[in-house]
Amino acid sequence: MTSDVCKSIVERYRCPEEFARRRFESANHSSPGFFKFGEDVVCYGRSSRGTPCSHLNGNLNRNLVDVWNLMQASAEATGFPFDPDEIVNNLRQERYLAGTHSNALKASLARIGRPVYYLLRPAMPAFLRAYAKKAHLAGWEKTPFPRWPVDTTVDLLLERLLELSLGEGKSRDIPFVWFWPDGYESCAVMTHDVETAAGRDFIRTLMDLDESRGVKASFQIVPEERYAVDEKLLGEIRSRNFEVNVHDLNHDGHLFDDHREFLTRVGKINDYGRRYKAIGYRSGVMYRNQDWYNAFEFEYDMSVPNVAHLDPQHGGCCTVMPYFIGNLLELPLTTVQDYALFHILKDHSIDLWKRQMEVIERQHGIMSFVVHPDYVIAKRDRATFETLLDYLARWRDRGTLWFALPGEVNRWWRQRSKMRLIRQESGWTIHGEGSERARVAFAYLREGKLAYRIADVPGTSDPAAEGSREVSVMTSMDWRHMSPQAAGYGD
Repeated sequence: MTSDVCKSIVERYRCPEEFARRRFESANHSSPGFFKFGEDVVCYGRSSRGTPCSHLNGNLNRNLVDVWNLMQASAEATGFPFDPDEIVNNLRQERYLAGTHSNALKASLARIGRPVYYLLRPAMPAFLRAYAKKAHLAGWEKTPFPRWPVDTTVDLLLERLLELSLGEGKSRDIPFVWFWPDGYESCAVMTHDVETAAGRDFIRTLMDLDESRGVKASFQIVPEERYAVDEKLLGEIRSRNFEVNVHDLNHDGHLFDDHREFLTRVGKINDYGRRYKAIGYRSGVMYRNQDWYNAFEFEYDMSVPNVAHLDPQHGGCCTVMPYFIGNLLELPLTTVQDYALFHILKDHSIDLWKRQMEVIERQHGIMSFVVHPDYVIAKRDRATFETLLDYLARWRDRGTLWFALPGEVNRWWRQRSKMRLIRQESGWTIHGEGSERARVAFAYLREGKLAYRIADVPGTSDPAAEGSREVSVMTSMDWRHMSPQAAGYGD
């Protein structure tokens, strides 16, 4: 039996450590596996109760042991049956993937076929590239985990832990630093990956489209081989208050094939970061290996999808919140890419984006988008993007959505990670750089369920005070209406 601070709760909520202490039972399984913590939270790791499942197949509710039910049924429980920090790290860093590839042959063929695809890709017409990607993704809609179209497993787990802490009655409410500055309830970020010379030549038009709706975005630039990089264009992007980031080295799909070669390439990538005055990075095709990320010298990365069913590399970080990988801040991609929407799903509406945004808003997370200039040149594709911009602008104008550049989110999240809540006679106050934009919030139970209240003005620290407001908390999710089949995909 051990007693320790749950670092994941402190990291997410920036609450005093006294509210994040728990007792843990020693895990009796040396090998990690999948289990449930309630009906809608899938965990991967070790547990002191039940037998975790080594692989995911089929119906999660039928095949996985629910340790929450075992806890409730046991009169001998003396501590928590698993280490939440282990589970959170396993999910965010995609360590669960070894247990999700039921078809090892298909995974091996994909690794073999990838070099051939990238060798032939420059000569392949768009329709043939789309066909090859669709063949690779066949059966994606049957993948049980992560959950499509947005997976909030990490967020739901940590909310449930906070709910349990409040239910123990040691405190009526738990103070924390609200997630976003100035009391915004969620955040949105627009990014543009520039893959070809045609996309590069469309950058100015895309900036015009963004600016017409009051949106600023980042442009991720491939520094070698794909196209010539014009320093004058980069200067114009920055002068119009957009951001410039680095997008891979040459976008050939081989960055993470070999660790020694990776280190050689990442040295060049870091050099381009300094040359471009870029503090952000995204890998080509969202390929990634988070265990190698300490080689990057950027402040933030945007290469990890929330759920990656429609990407060449499957997986996903299962959270809609930024998180640190060492000193590198990860801003996960939480919405479907434009290419997958237009060419894989054959959908030119914004309905899927809207469904994802609804879930992310309820989780108070970051709505991050990638729209390639290469894929919105055509009239129909551009019209869909403009519809999205209009929808986002209306949402922003309601006053609850913080529309920010990724660099601004990076700066805020780093400041927030160092803020401290100090108890004074007048109540709780926030200390640290940027605290003038921070808001004290409180987690409490309303009719047995977790609820949040945010102070509308700095300095308000009474959870029931006038000048504060309650916001909803998504502590569970009905995934049935969110399935690909329910949306008409994969029929």
